[in-house]
Amino acid sequence: MLESQNDLRAILKSQYHAAFGMLKQAVEQCPDALWLSGEHPNAFWHVAYHAAFVTYLYLHPDFEGFRPWPDHREGYQFLGPVPGNPQLRPKIEEPYSKAQIMEFVQLCDGAVDSDLDTLDLGAPESGFPWYKMSKLEHQLVNIRHLQHHTAQLADRLRRVAGVGVDWVGGKPSNPQ
Repeated sequence: MLESQNDLRAILKSQYHAAFGMLKQAVEQCPDALWLSGEHPNAFWHVAYHAAFVTYLYLHPDFEGFRPWPDHREGYQFLGPVPGNPQLRPKIEEPYSKAQIMEFVQLCDGAVDSDLDTLDLGAPESGFPWYKMSKLEHQLVNIRHLQHHTAQLADRLRRVAGVGVDWVGGKPSNPQ
């Protein structure tokens, strides 16, 4: 039974860490040929970066308080047309290396606890005007988004390289 926002926070933290754990596995296990492959509309590294970037963004209270990773390249966070300007597509000139993506994913995972501690999970708005939902629902959507893209990458690994990504469970919220 949830007794407070702190109980809910502990559950969210556990699920974020589990999802990032699976993303780390996918990145670590990706063969070099698949990392840059143009077989899919978005390269493996690009999907991994997008998933981490968006998750990191939405762990913040609002867009105004967000500061991207120092190595962020403008536009690389988008997998398709830039929101608000469907004719504009991101210009991807140089892919991120596996080491760079791992560094960023580690940073994102390391920020989960402190970032979640700053959020008012009872807030009626997400803090991002394009998401018309409560802060709590937005966090659930954020976890689903991270899991969605991690599953895409895990599927590519399985189909192309015969490599599986192990399930990472969250910590029990109330061990007895």
